[in-house]
Amino acid sequence: MKLHSKILGEGQPFIILHGFLGMSDNWKTLGTKFSDAGFQVHLVDQRNHGRSFHDSQFSYEVLAEDLKAYCNEHQLKDVILLGHSMGGKTVMLFSTLYPELVSKLIVADISPRFYPVHHDAILNGLSALDFSEIKSRGEADKILSQYVSEIGTRMFLLKNLYWVEKGQLALRINLDVLKDNVSEVGEALPMHSKFEKPTLFLRGDKSEYVMSNDEPLIKQHFPLAKIETISNAGHWLHAENPADFYEAVINFVTT
Repeated sequence: MKLHSKILGEGQPFIILHGFLGMSDNWKTLGTKFSDAGFQVHLVDQRNHGRSFHDSQFSYEVLAEDLKAYCNEHQLKDVILLGHSMGGKTVMLFSTLYPELVSKLIVADISPRFYPVHHDAILNGLSALDFSEIKSRGEADKILSQYVSEIGTRMFLLKNLYWVEKGQLALRINLDVLKDNVSEVGEALPMHSKFEKPTLFLRGDKSEYVMSNDEPLIKQHFPLAKIETISNAGHWLHAENPADFYEAVINFVTT
């Protein structure tokens, strides 16, 4: 079972992993900019997301092994890894398991610590979408708005909608498995995991996912880590302030 990806450009491999309920398409604009800067960008859909395969197993261990299989398949080494949120947890674990494959690591708005489940409203909203009744994106948004008030979050979630055939909408994500395994998304990085190469943690100044008291734990796992803050940005910092996000990443990967 292979991960679906979109590969852009030529150069040093640069893998980007999306967050929970996201997909590689979320990173198309920034991915294109990184490829224009001279990297071979791999925009990857993690299992049970986007166009990748659906499977009942879902944990950071299997997500990291999926990524290892992807690197083997494409014969990638000296890889730059960037992961947002859940994708950040995947690349953290991968880099501690396979440091010989990774040259630099970028983690976007997530810490190695444990996070309690906090996606209930979103998952309930997605579960309420009855595609025997819903015949348009607008109708889906109307239902979802009863659970998720923030329009930006709804637009992000509704990117998962696609037409199976004329008149029949569905979700790309494997919603049942993700609901059953949602507690896995908050799991902490194993206590003794360590990656001792250049690492950049980026946090949004309006986000509470990475706080100042996370710094000792970050340094414990990633001794060479730098932590930078992207202004005017929350958890989706790459979408909310793409210019500053790009600048921080490109400065890190080119020095």
